[in-house]
Amino acid sequence: MISILKSAAINGLDGYVVDIETDIQNGLPAFNIVGLPERSVKESKERIRSAIKNIGYPFPDRRITVNLAPADIKKEGSYFDLPIAIGILVSAGFVKPLRENVLLIGELALNGSLRSIKGVLSIVSSMAKSSCTDIIVPNENKNEASVIKSMNVFPALDLKNAIEILTDISKNPYTHDTKKYSKKEHDFGFEDVKGLELAKRALEIAASGNHNLLMIGPPGTGKTMLAKRFVTILPEMSEDEAIETTKIHSIRGLLKDGEGLLIDRPFRSPHHTISDVALVGGGQDAHPGEVSLAHNGVLFLDEFPEFSKNIIESLRQPLEDGYVTVSRAQNTFVYPSRFSLIAAMNPCRCGYYSDPTHICKCTPNDIQRYLSKVSGPILDRIDLHIEVPRIDFLKASEVTTQEKSDDIRERVIEVINLQEERFKGIRTFRRNAHITSRYMKRFCELDENCKSLLRSAMDHYAFSPRSVNKIIKVARTISDMAKSESIKEEHIAEAVQYRILDNKYFYNI
Repeated sequence: MISILKSAAINGLDGYVVDIETDIQNGLPAFNIVGLPERSVKESKERIRSAIKNIGYPFPDRRITVNLAPADIKKEGSYFDLPIAIGILVSAGFVKPLRENVLLIGELALNGSLRSIKGVLSIVSSMAKSSCTDIIVPNENKNEASVIKSMNVFPALDLKNAIEILTDISKNPYTHDTKKYSKKEHDFGFEDVKGLELAKRALEIAASGNHNLLMIGPPGTGKTMLAKRFVTILPEMSEDEAIETTKIHSIRGLLKDGEGLLIDRPFRSPHHTISDVALVGGGQDAHPGEVSLAHNGVLFLDEFPEFSKNIIESLRQPLEDGYVTVSRAQNTFVYPSRFSLIAAMNPCRCGYYSDPTHICKCTPNDIQRYLSKVSGPILDRIDLHIEVPRIDFLKASEVTTQEKSDDIRERVIEVINLQEERFKGIRTFRRNAHITSRYMKRFCELDENCKSLLRSAMDHYAFSPRSVNKIIKVARTISDMAKSESIKEEHIAEAVQYRILDNKYFYNI
């Protein structure tokens, strides 16, 4: 007897339906899985055999053939344990399903219990567009799966429980209120930062327009401290952003047990010894990297020049396009990577070049070799460049009142809402930093005075066309923060000052 059940698997960031065809015939006992199964799928045979026996069913002592269709796509992971086990029981005549078009996914333990799997949200969101409306998932994945309201989610504790759901149409689907999620409360904020007003202003601009930021300064001036507090002034993600971000983290298995939806914007801070595959994505299974895990959030690269030059240069595509392409021999995957880059670096290897309180021990060649790791094309793609100088800590500590992160976040949200309204109906971007060249004239129109000031800055500092575009976009954000409908000279002037640091460090050694 042949049984056909439906399961699903992950291909890049999306799920696809896999038909589990099971055939049991008389003959010498054998258990074969065909349809390009990888090692993890082939090993499921022993898990399935033990699980069926341990819930009280006899394992058929005949020739079993399981086909995973479509047969031209490699099947990886432990998604198929549950549907293969039930397919065997259906073919053997032990189980008669009453529900139709039900998707089954889950990994089996030897005792028949179900373990959580990766990528459930990607599968459910993709399957919501198909004819399948019911899905049985491991109990630990129920909150994640129930995020998509158009799917009927049935959580199962074990193989026996999954069979009961299939054979009893009176079972009701699981419901979960995603509105109960709340933003994480941080025990630190900008109220802890004394002085450094220019840096705080630049971080507010970066948060308001989703701009990238580079901080240069001696060690101990507060660069890392500022970067970690950047997330405290960011708003909660919208539902679409949260789903998109959660899908990426789910595929990498980074969701905690029982966690359903990520509300807090991700803050990823990889060490400078990271490999290019771990940062950009790839590997044998072409998984998403740190640039995708930081999607809709923050990617913080501390000690920026200490990263290998190849890794720094690999940031070009995600910084420019908002996605990264991972190509392999048989397939190409595109992962979203729209993040705010916060990079921090010392001005030289010893860290004290241009520091008035310490003597730099580096030669001009040492400084140039150190700074040359950050190329011109990468600098062009970073909107704001600021210097974080050393301050008199004791004098700054005398200031008793500091603006709180909550107050700054309220202003940031106000500016973001303004941009959402302005860019309504445009699908390609939602923030000033991502305005494409097609819409620059429409949303960033300059009067003659602004153009004259910009020409003078171009002539003096030899800005590239990309740098000029970045200046205009930053000026657009500054004007929004000032509640000005048009870009004015003072907005251009402030935006220009966030680009002139290159001449002091990178081009003046």
